[in-house]
Amino acid sequence: MGEAPAFIADDDVSNGLLLKSKGCETIINMGCNKTFAIGAMGNGSDSSIGVRILDKSTSEWVIPTVFGTKPALSKGHSAIVLDEDRILVIKSNSTSDDCFWFLEVNTAFVREQRARLGTEVVAWSKGVVGEAQIPVVISGPSGVGKGTLIAKLMEEFPMLFGFSVSHTTRAPRDNEQNGFHYHFTERHVMEKDIQDRKFLEFAAVHGNLYGTSVESVEIVTDQGKRCILDIDVQGARSVRASSLEAILVFIRPPSFEQLEKRLRARGTETEEQIQKRLRNAKAEIDQGTSPGLFDHCLINDDLEMCYENLKKLLGLSDGSGKATNLSVPETVHVPLEHTISKIDKKILINCTAPQQEKPANNMFVLDLSSIKGGAPGRTRGLNFYAAGPSLTGTNGFKMAS
Repeated sequence: MGEAPAFIADDDVSNGLLLKSKGCETIINMGCNKTFAIGAMGNGSDSSIGVRILDKSTSEWVIPTVFGTKPALSKGHSAIVLDEDRILVIKSNSTSDDCFWFLEVNTAFVREQRARLGTEVVAWSKGVVGEAQIPVVISGPSGVGKGTLIAKLMEEFPMLFGFSVSHTTRAPRDNEQNGFHYHFTERHVMEKDIQDRKFLEFAAVHGNLYGTSVESVEIVTDQGKRCILDIDVQGARSVRASSLEAILVFIRPPSFEQLEKRLRARGTETEEQIQKRLRNAKAEIDQGTSPGLFDHCLINDDLEMCYENLKKLLGLSDGSGKATNLSVPETVHVPLEHTISKIDKKILINCTAPQQEKPANNMFVLDLSSIKGGAPGRTRGLNFYAAGPSLTGTNGFKMAS
């Protein structure tokens, strides 16, 4: 709870999109029920952009539970409503990888967490300009050869693929480095993160938790690589249900009998272990070949042929392994004095001071028509380019500073 900040209406708020704070907060009206205050909370206890919500039915301010990575405070920012689910926040004087942020206020993820917690919830998602390398999930029963296929991909395309760093609650062993071999964490922390849907998949092994977080996959993707995940069918199901866009590939044996022969030929398991793997494999094959879960199913009858088919469906049959990213500016400089306006799924950013004329090279468009993903990961697919003459006459909204 808290008192409402003093604020004044900007020159044109007839559509209810934006109010301008006298202090460090930007005030956003979302319909007739809620007002969002975005910015410094005023207590100096947090270095990230804070959020509070005015419930107009009770005239009380509420501090919501916040999910996702919070954007760091900046000297100024602007904000505009995109739809009933999200608010776009643009930080000034920031580089392209830290300029655009989405505050999710009513997305499916937020609604789910709100129902679970019984309280107000918002979620931050960092906006990423350009196309991303879509992660690849490779799943299949033990002994089917998926590890060998992944090793061949990594050997042939070492600069294209990367592995995420898993989390575990076990103690580090000698020479193990936190953040390199594993992210070592406390059990209660990881259990809460699992509950908050920050993990794509997890498992309990010998009393410890192991899992792949959404953030660890996004970090690999941020580096321009395709994160490759070797996870079981249940983990693949969790990926499919998440906001992470991924290609899911199921590797199956030519027959169940052939799989048993491969497991026994390894000579690394006891009979009890083999029988357990076979029981798990039967269940995984039944689930993996059911419709709707995996994008592709490959039969590993001949390893080289299966590998060539895997490369083909990943667009690597020519052997190039080159990433295709949009060409974007290295730095997006949005000054404190700027205006923003919305035309369909495009945001016009005018970086010219009010007393100056509006040269076209100081006006840019943020195209949101191809965005995908969202909290608790990234929102990807933003396109940022110089505005054309047809867009330079739009009225905008001035940022709060």
